[in-house]
Amino acid sequence: MEFPPFDLAMAILLAVALIAGVAKGLSGFGTGMIMAPIAGALYGPKAALAIIVLIDSLPAIPVALPALRIARWREVLPVSAGLFLLFPVGIWILTNGNETALRWLICLSILACVGVLWSGWRYRGPRNTLTSLGVGGVAGVLSGIASIPGPPVIAYWMAAGLPALIVRANLLALFLLGEFVSIGNLWVAGLFERDVVMLSIIATPAYFAGILGGWAMFAKGGEWLYRVVTFGLIVLAAVLSLPLFDQVFEALAALART
Repeated sequence: MEFPPFDLAMAILLAVALIAGVAKGLSGFGTGMIMAPIAGALYGPKAALAIIVLIDSLPAIPVALPALRIARWREVLPVSAGLFLLFPVGIWILTNGNETALRWLICLSILACVGVLWSGWRYRGPRNTLTSLGVGGVAGVLSGIASIPGPPVIAYWMAAGLPALIVRANLLALFLLGEFVSIGNLWVAGLFERDVVMLSIIATPAYFAGILGGWAMFAKGGEWLYRVVTFGLIVLAAVLSLPLFDQVFEALAALART
C-alpha cells in the first residue's frame, strides 16, 4: 500500500480534519461544513465529498453510540428516510447542475435559517411524519451537493425548542445512519478512487483526535456553548461556501501544490 507524499496540501487537510473533528464531537455535526470548501479547493469537490464520507464513518461511531440511547427515534427515522431518498438527487445535481448558482442559493438559505433561529423564533406548525420526510429530503439534496445536510435538520429541531442534548443525539444518530447510505451511493458513482481512499486513511487519526477533544468540551460546556458553536458552524459553512471565496481557496490550493 503506497501512500501519497506528505506535502503542504496534505498538512492543510490534516489540520482541517482535526478542526472538523472537534466540531463533530462538540456539536454532533460540522464535518462537511468545515472540510468541504477547503478539501474541495485542494483536491476537487468530488474527491472532497468522498474524503468526508470515508473519514466520518468509523471514527464517529464511539461518539454516536452513547447518543443512540438518548435520540428520539420517532423524529430521527422519518428525517433519515427523507435524507436517504433524495441523497442521490443531490449527487445528480452536483454532477450536472450549475455549481455557482447552487452555491449562492444554498449559502443564502443557510444564513437566513441562522438569522431566524438566532431571533428565538419557534416553529409551531405540524411536526408529523410528512413534515419530517420533507426536512430530511432537503437535507439529502444538500448532502449530495455539498456534504452539508445539517442546517435544515438543525433548524427544524432547534426551532422546536428541544434541549441541546437531544438535538445533538438526534444529529449523531441521523448522520450515523446516513454514513451507510452515503458510502453505497458514492461507491456506485465511482468516487472512491485509490488516491482519495489513501488520503482518507491518513486524515482519519487527526479527525478522531478532534472528535475526542470536542466530546470532552461538550461534557463541560453545557447548553450555551452548544448553541453558540452550532450557530457559528452554520454561519462559517455558509460564508466559506460563497463563490466570493473561490479565489482565496484557489490561491491556497496553488500554494499547496508548489
